[in-house]
Amino acid sequence: MPLKSLFCLLAACLTAGAAYAQDTQKLTVVASFSILADFTRQIGGDKVEVKSLVGPSGDVHVYEPSPADAQSLAKAKLIVVNGLALEGWMQRLIAAAGAKGPVVVASAGVMPRLGDAESGEKGVDPHAWQSIANARIYVANILGGLIAADPGDAEVFRANASNFAAKLDTEETRIRAAIAAIPPENRRIITTHDAFGYFGQAYAFSFIAPEGLSTESEPSARDVARLIGQIRKEKAPAVFLENISDPRLMQQIARESGAKIGGTLFSDSLSPPDGPAATYIAMMEHNIIELKKALIPAQR
Repeated sequence: MPLKSLFCLLAACLTAGAAYAQDTQKLTVVASFSILADFTRQIGGDKVEVKSLVGPSGDVHVYEPSPADAQSLAKAKLIVVNGLALEGWMQRLIAAAGAKGPVVVASAGVMPRLGDAESGEKGVDPHAWQSIANARIYVANILGGLIAADPGDAEVFRANASNFAAKLDTEETRIRAAIAAIPPENRRIITTHDAFGYFGQAYAFSFIAPEGLSTESEPSARDVARLIGQIRKEKAPAVFLENISDPRLMQQIARESGAKIGGTLFSDSLSPPDGPAATYIAMMEHNIIELKKALIPAQR
């Protein structure tokens, strides 16, 4: 082969290689915890590389960031947080990391509800994802952030978001049908902390929690005694554990109140990939199945 032709061939190969590398490069996104990471993966698909700072079964309320987290944020092209004062450590971490990526607040536009904070006063409830109507707001915000960070893949992101929204619609229909089958007098339960207020608000359910909005709080013996009295008075049928909390408190409450122990509910994080709540939709489906099993008399 003539030398000139060889040079042309090499140049063509290098150009093609550079174009291929550019085409296959993924957008690096850091999400504060596993539920937001799943939303981002559902919308971003194979165009994104997503890291969750707080992983499956982790507790975002009490998380302590590591130096590796700061390094991940420094490299991120997009950062996704919940907002509503959930990640009290996040702003300091972003500043310490010198992160330059834009920050998407997934809950922006949600109508916040107030719940019991650990101080005993009312505080903003950050657990807005427990309502699928709010999940749609999360999807829209994350979609906007992905398009702004990577406009070339906007159509892919929009198509993925549309498919995900359809799945959310299907899941909400299932949830409403399941709750309709639960007798109204049984639609009140006890959970480990006040993480299901938005679910209760959306689907006419009542949740009683011995802890406040954050798992950092720890109820006193007086609080526990008062709750046991409340359970007996209201005849709440079941006590549910959560995947991020110490089960001993709820076991004590169930034992002393006579309430039935239901299954484990997923509140602030997903399960590992091989668990029953590896995605947001799987989490919502798992939770409603556990509620049905414990609260529909014929299925006890």
